[in-house]
Amino acid sequence: MDIDIGIDKQDREAIAQGLSHLLADSYTLYLKTHNFHWNVTGPMFQTLHLMFEQHYVELADAVDVIAERIRSIGFPAPGTYKQFVALSSIEEEEGVPKATEMVRILVEGHEAVVRTARSIFPTADKASDEATADLLTQRIQLHEKTAWMLRSLLD
Repeated sequence: MDIDIGIDKQDREAIAQGLSHLLADSYTLYLKTHNFHWNVTGPMFQTLHLMFEQHYVELADAVDVIAERIRSIGFPAPGTYKQFVALSSIEEEEGVPKATEMVRILVEGHEAVVRTARSIFPTADKASDEATADLLTQRIQLHEKTAWMLRSLLD
């Protein structure tokens, strides 16, 4: 059945492509954060272990919301590691960095997600896609705040 939500197919496709990149970035950051949660050590162990858990739980919810938005505008959501690697601007992490390096890497990851979300905004705005714009605004706010809080641990 055709989709008739007031956004033409070409615009929906462009938005879905942007959201696919956001999904890939978010999932890659989720996986990296979960990895760091499992493997953090040192004097800040308890603080970082709990903080990273809060972050990956939030990211797990976020990837579902992003994927469902892609589906609701009529396109398949990427869902494989191969697709995520191809779409993500965030590199996978090799090895187990020290705790402060984990924090720095996660700051960079959250900032990358912000840049990706912000890059989609003009397309959603041009298409009057308020639902996607709202999703992007929420993601930008959360990732900017998370990056700030993580960055504060490095001062």
